[in-house]
Amino acid sequence: MANFKNLEMAQALSQNQHITIKKSLFGTKALYAPSQSKLEVSIVEYTPTEGERLERLLALPIEKIAAELQAKGKPAATSVGQYRLEAVVSADHQFAAVQLFRFTDFSYNAVSQLVCCEGNEVETLCKLL
Repeated sequence: MANFKNLEMAQALSQNQHITIKKSLFGTKALYAPSQSKLEVSIVEYTPTEGERLERLLALPIEKIAAELQAKGKPAATSVGQYRLEAVVSADHQFAAVQLFRFTDFSYNAVSQLVCCEGNEVETLCKLL
């Protein structure tokens, strides 16, 4: 399982007012502040074709993402790909954030904005994973 501090989006996510970062001797722990629920980290990789589809999806409003996923299904993941989707979801499923990166010039570069949602919209982002 991935570690929060190793995420490319960790710096941007730590700026969110609803996220609390706690550092201790045993590592870094990220929490969703309103419920004190731990954030679970996921990293999924995609081929260029699926990554471009995901890039278009993340540019849509959350309602349209849900409709698109229902119509065409979620993008197919691969074990090693050019695109990388980083996601954090609170253990109580009240907060989620995702950001898409593309591997170019020996590093990951963001190709989407950090997408954060709370409440009922979380399930839509969870369907991407």
